[in-house]
This record gives sequence, C-alpha cells and structure tokens, in this order.
Amino acid sequence: MSSWIRWHGPAMARLWGFCWLVVGFWRAALACPTSCKCSASRIWCSDPSPGIVAFPRLEPNSADSENITEIFIANQKRLEIINEDDVEAYVGLRNLTIVDSGLKFVAHKAFLKNSNLQHINFTRNKLTSLSRKHFRHLDLSELILVGNPFTCSCDVMWIKTLQEAKSSPDTEDLYCLNESSKNIPLANLQIPNCGLPSANLAAPNLTVEEGKSITLSCSVAGDPVPNMYWDVGNLVSKHMNETSHTQGSLRITNISSDDSGKQISCVAENLVGEDQDSVNLTVHFAPTITFLESPTSDHHWCIPFTVKGNPKPALQWFYNGAILNESKYICTKIHVTNHTEYHGCLQLDNPTHMNNGDYTLIAKNEYGKDEKQISAHFMGWPGIDDGANPNYPDVIYEDYGTAANDVGDTTNRSNEIPSTDVTDKTGREHLSVYAVVVIASVVGFCLLVMLFLLKLARHSKFGMKGFVLFHKIPLDG
Repeated sequence: MSSWIRWHGPAMARLWGFCWLVVGFWRAALACPTSCKCSASRIWCSDPSPGIVAFPRLEPNSADSENITEIFIANQKRLEIINEDDVEAYVGLRNLTIVDSGLKFVAHKAFLKNSNLQHINFTRNKLTSLSRKHFRHLDLSELILVGNPFTCSCDVMWIKTLQEAKSSPDTEDLYCLNESSKNIPLANLQIPNCGLPSANLAAPNLTVEEGKSITLSCSVAGDPVPNMYWDVGNLVSKHMNETSHTQGSLRITNISSDDSGKQISCVAENLVGEDQDSVNLTVHFAPTITFLESPTSDHHWCIPFTVKGNPKPALQWFYNGAILNESKYICTKIHVTNHTEYHGCLQLDNPTHMNNGDYTLIAKNEYGKDEKQISAHFMGWPGIDDGANPNYPDVIYEDYGTAANDVGDTTNRSNEIPSTDVTDKTGREHLSVYAVVVIASVVGFCLLVMLFLLKLARHSKFGMKGFVLFHKIPLDG
C-alpha cells in the first residue's frame, strides 16, 4: 500500500511529465530532416557534412510544422534553391536565416503562405538577382542581403530603394557586379530608365448617396512601365474595373452604407517599387435604429440604443407620445462613435414609478428618419405589489416644445425654460405629499391633547368652579 501511495501524487505527475517530454523529443527526432536538429519550435542545420541539398522539411502532414517559428541554416554549400512549396507548411514561421551557403534562387511564391515572417537573413550566399515580389505581402522588420554577388541591373534597384528608405547601415555593405565584374556599392548604383513609378487618381467628389453609382479613373507612369491595379480592401458594394496599359477605371454600383469611410487605392508597380494614390469614400444615408432595449441599472438607469446614419442624425425622445424635455436628470449620452454608428443610452437619475411608460426614440437627418419604441418599468406604484397602473398622471403628457438633440451633443440645454421637466414635477409632488402628512399628524396630535385635558377637567372634584388656590382657615373669636 505504501508503495502505491509513493508512486501517486506529485511523484507520479513528475514521472508522466518526463515521459511526455521524452515522447515529444522522440517525435521531433523522427520528423526532423537528416543533417538537422529539431525542437518543438526550431529547426537548425549547421553541420556541413554531409549537409543538405534541399530546404529542410518535416514529415508530410506533420502537425509539428505549424509550430516551427525559426529555421536556421548555415554552411550548406549544396543548398541552392527554395521552391514554391518548400516553406508553405511552416505557417507560423517568423525568423528565416540562411547564411554562408549556396543559395542562388528563390521562387516568386516561396513565402506566399508565410504571413508571419518578420526577419529574413540571406547573408553571404550566391544570389545574383532577387525580386521584390517575394516580399511585398510581408510586413518585414528586417531583410539582410549582405555579401551576395548581385548583378548590377534594374532588378536590384528596389533593394537600394528599400535600404535607403529604412536608413539602414547595411546599405554600405551591399555591392553589385557590373559588366566588368567590378564591385559597385549599391548606394552609388545608377541605372538609366529605372525608377519608381507614379499613380494619379482622378476622382470626382466621393461623397455619394446610398444606392447611387460612381466611377473612378486612374493613370500611372514610370520606366520601366508599371502595372496598374486597384486596391479596394473589403469593399461591400458591387464593383468592376477596366485597365488599358497605363489607364484604368473603377465602377462602383449600388453603393452600400457599409462602405462609408473605406479607402480605395490605385496602385502602380514596377521592378523598382510601387506608388499609390488613395481616396476615402463617404456615403450619405438615412438613419437606422439598429438596437433599442429595455432599461438596465448600473450607476444610473440606462435605455441603451445604437443608431447608424450619415450625416449624423438628430435624436429626439418621446415619453408616452409627448416630447421628453431633457435635463440633468434625464439626458442622452453617446458613449462610443464608430464613424457612422453611435452607441449610447438615455440616462435617468433615480427614476420612480412616475417614469414608467413608453419611450420612443426618433433619429432623423436630411435623408430620412427611423423610430423605435420600448416600454420601461422602473418601480411599482405605492401600495401595489406588481406596480401595474395603466393610468399615468396628466402631467407626463405635457409638450415642452424642446428642440431635438443632435447626436454630437450628449445633453440638450439650449432651450431651458422656467417650466420643469417630468422628473422635477415628480419630485415636487412627493414633497407636497410629505408636507400634507406632516401637517395632518400635527393637527391630530393637538386634537388628542385637547380631548385629554377636557376629560381630565370633567372628573375633577372642583367641577367647573376652578381650582382652589388657598385653603380657608377659621378665625378665633
């Protein structure tokens, strides 16, 4: 029994942990390529003998590939090519290092599925040319290409432009070989007819009403002649483009309000780099109340709502069919604004049964309006457990003639007048009730005291003759 206890609990947990660790290393060793070492997140191949002749891959369909974040390769003189499908399995790869090796060629789509790549180091290889298309979709923080025998041509001018833009000290160590096999510092390289392209977007007024259509035109220029394409991001509206050499157009039809604020770009790209010209789309549309719910209680009572509209809609609340005059006790608060969407609430401070009823929100701008209604119950009526009372006081139906709130203002104070709002009148009515109760109590108390004194006098031995103040003493003769 003592033996069984000894092998359970913390000791057994440690044993199982060690076993899983051994199994993990065993699986990694089985999947690891020859001449390389592997861990759960790293592959490194630095032994030149026998070395590797192809990019290291784990076993096909191995789940371990997704966990690899770093691949380090050094001293592999027979490694010359990275093919399109060599790296695609390493979707979590962040750091790729191939140094002091024989790398000569990288396929254009080699890193297409490696969107997490941040650091690439190809120092001292055999690269004579490298296209920027390999890396344009990556958000690289470091690209090191020092020590490669690049050929002086327009194909490598993008490297010079990139290094200059990042003000990297490695620019001084980059060279290319001219026709005479002479090393030329890349920083001094000048290639005729090899420069950055330009894009010019000729756009009309990009403020358009929902449901309408619009056409954008763009022209590009550069040498080498650039390719042109449109970057519309996640545009919802239906769109189609036409391109002819250095001219192009983009037609957007039945424009959706969901596209308001989105950016549309015309992009020109050549060997050296790219340029783009962008515009923002503004869509005007009628308001929509997308959310309105019964009140919730936190620090204050809140009737939550969400309104969409552009231009920003004016908001007006109604209480049981009458305009609700806002004050410091009842006011509209906008908590979050997301371009054309507004999240807020009608805030009420200490509402009572007098505030129970139907609340209607109307949102309006020049393109239309929307309204929604909810019923609110804050507390029961005095003396009635369920709080049900369909007969609301007449005072809550007064129309105060207050102007509607604009969504940009949280409280309407522009039309304050001597007349009070519903909450002020409710408070005054409560005060009146309390005063009447106090006065009635005092009068009742006084009547009780008078009755007590009359009863006391009636039972006195002196009757109604009054009290005797002196006792009569007989006199001697």
